[in-house]
Amino acid sequence: MIHKPKTRRGEETQEKILRAAEECFAAKGYFQTVIADITRGADIAPGTFYIYFEDKLSVFRYLMSELSRKLRSRLHVALEGCATRLEIEERGAREFFKFVAEHTGLFRIIWDAQFVDQDAFKAYYEGFATAYARRLGEARDAGSVRDMDLTALSYSLIGIVNFVALKYTVFDGGSVPESAIRAVVTLLSEGAIVDEGAE
Repeated sequence: MIHKPKTRRGEETQEKILRAAEECFAAKGYFQTVIADITRGADIAPGTFYIYFEDKLSVFRYLMSELSRKLRSRLHVALEGCATRLEIEERGAREFFKFVAEHTGLFRIIWDAQFVDQDAFKAYYEGFATAYARRLGEARDAGSVRDMDLTALSYSLIGIVNFVALKYTVFDGGSVPESAIRAVVTLLSEGAIVDEGAE
């Protein structure tokens, strides 16, 4: 449960808690983080935490929802003015990689969610996949996407960019290189498998 601040000072305190929680969860993981770590990082008294959040899980869930909201907003702005479906996919992938590089802590939290709160983890991806499948359906009807299982397609495309981001931003601690982005775009536009039996 989250308690909405009533003053500007309260909003600032809650934001400090959220930033500290994001840093703690990213560095130590959810299960190894205790509320004392968060309050110490936020430089607040331990009791102040409970004015804003019921427990550690409520902070975690809030960060999950914030990640979804921020990412959707960024993608919406980035995709304005795209002329083709391939341009939408490429620009969307680039913006996602940029977002993850800027919010690696939040991205780590999503991966933790499958062990912390499976309902929230499922809701996060189901929400994205449902909206994505709807847009892919519109593109299919316009002739720019093949006629196939759109749910499977949406999850496949989400999986590609998620794992590419995981490799370069989380495992390697850097940003996604242009060569990797081009590989993703080539996969989308041409596929990766050469039909050796084709004449």
